[in-house]
Amino acid sequence: QVQLVESGGGSVQAGGSLRLSCAASEYTYSTYCIDWFRQAPGKEREGVAAIGIDGGSPYYINSVKGRFTISRDTSNNTLYLQMNSLKPEDTAMYYCAAASPGYCYSLNPARYNHWGQGTQVTVSS
Repeated sequence: QVQLVESGGGSVQAGGSLRLSCAASEYTYSTYCIDWFRQAPGKEREGVAAIGIDGGSPYYINSVKGRFTISRDTSNNTLYLQMNSLKPEDTAMYYCAAASPGYCYSLNPARYNHWGQGTQVTVSS
């Protein structure tokens, strides 16, 4: 069973930082690409950051490049998203999601079959 559990969201002022975590089973972590998405009210869900199953080659959308860092920790089967210099436009529900290796880096929500419950990030100006 593929299970993903996010944590770490919260409310911060602009310029602040948060670190999101996505805990997975060992099987999920070693088998699937697990990436970060977000969905703001009234907007479509968008891919934010992707990383290889081996923890290499991170990819970011332009709006978060230089501010967000995606990483994997094999010791505890956890995916992270370090978010610095947060902006009000980063406010959204953040999700981690898993896709089969053939869809790694697609950041197309339709290709990700397994989703966590989400964690809310709110950035005030």
